[in-house]
Amino acid sequence: MEEADAVRSLAALSQALRLRLFRALVVAGPAGLTPGALAEQLAVAGNTLSFHLKELAHAGLVTQERQGRNLIYRASFATVNDLLGYLTENCCEGAACAVTDAVTGHCVPHAHGRH
Repeated sequence: MEEADAVRSLAALSQALRLRLFRALVVAGPAGLTPGALAEQLAVAGNTLSFHLKELAHAGLVTQERQGRNLIYRASFATVNDLLGYLTENCCEGAACAVTDAVTGHCVPHAHGRH
């Protein structure tokens, strides 16, 4: 993932309703949700929902597919995994992390470079 793509994704998620939309789509999994189901679940007006879904789609965080008369929105797990990889690619000075220290929140690398 390029830096510009990471910035676009993080910017899209930095708005509360878009974050809730994205999380609802993550929970829905591969089945996705229709705009109507999302609007009902999140108690948001259709035009507001449409605007925010467009922003998430522009960032590559959601996909849209037409099934008959319905649009189905799904979280783009590939994009999210790329974003997480980008954010953590230099974790622990290049060493694989075994665990995260509960007190400091820092990653604790595997001993002796073993994975």
